[in-house]
Amino acid sequence: MLLGDLIRKFDDGNAALEALMSLNDLALVTRVEAAARENELPVGEYAARATRRYIDQASDEDWLTLIGQMARVTDPAEYFLRQALAQALAGKFG
Repeated sequence: MLLGDLIRKFDDGNAALEALMSLNDLALVTRVEAAARENELPVGEYAARATRRYIDQASDEDWLTLIGQMARVTDPAEYFLRQALAQALAGKFG
């Protein structure tokens, strides 16, 4: 899947929620749920906005690192979502 396809996929709150749940990472889901509640957003919408913030605000260095790592993993979409959520939860973007 091309990066553009990944970005379009995660732009939809329902698709982002489905992708988040497919990660089978209860700790991450719990943290995202708490952040979504704090921001008064549905979980899927929070995940979609987190990916959009990453896309809009990541530096060239962030992107270069992301692309390099995505080339080495078996599931680039999962890696992208995890990175975008990690940055959002850390308060880096937004």
